[in-house]
Amino acid sequence: MENRETGDQMTTLSQVMTRLAQRGIHREYRMDEEGNMKLDNSERTYEPVNLTILRTYRFEGDSNPADSAVLYVVKDHEQNIGFILDSYGAESNYPGHKFDEFLRDIPVEESEEYNLD
Repeated sequence: MENRETGDQMTTLSQVMTRLAQRGIHREYRMDEEGNMKLDNSERTYEPVNLTILRTYRFEGDSNPADSAVLYVVKDHEQNIGFILDSYGAESNYPGHKFDEFLRDIPVEESEEYNLD
């Protein structure tokens, strides 16, 4: 992906995460072992209807196609903005089907505000 401001290619996950952190987006939504989605391991749990995907970034490893990841910029109904990160391919951060089902049920409203191209 290209950064229009500098003309540089932003092709790595770390570059995108750095740019998001510069915008104050550094909190992570994670699914725990019980299948509860939480923001930064807080006690509050989220259902898909409580979240909105604002932007999706996909990354594939140059040397290994199984080394891939997806980063979702996500907003909750209280306007907290964070991200969900998932590796995919041979391995996933979240085994089983619950995480995939949860993601599919989150409404998507792609926002140009989070387009770092």
